[in-house]
Amino acid sequence: MSAFAIYALAAVAEIAGCFAFWAWMKLDKPIWWLIPGMASLALFAWLLTLIETAAAGRAYAAYGGIYIAASLAWLWIVEGVRPDRWDATGVAFALVGTAIILGGPR
Repeated sequence: MSAFAIYALAAVAEIAGCFAFWAWMKLDKPIWWLIPGMASLALFAWLLTLIETAAAGRAYAAYGGIYIAASLAWLWIVEGVRPDRWDATGVAFALVGTAIILGGPR
């Protein structure tokens, strides 16, 4: 599986897990929402271990841009709030950073 696919799956897992806590705390969803939320967060952590790199910090740093893009997609698709031009600008910068980290010569 490609690094991008792993990062994308990890982002969805992390956002879904965090959203379960958000929904329980802020949207009055039942506490059992935390069960799939915690499983989703565990899946997220496992997925990041599949990234081919000798340093965990580099995997996490590169993941940041993918996470930002996935968060804005979640905002739009799940929460129904369309990202604005500032969101788009921010994610563009973040993805450039991700590309530099992933593509840089080692």
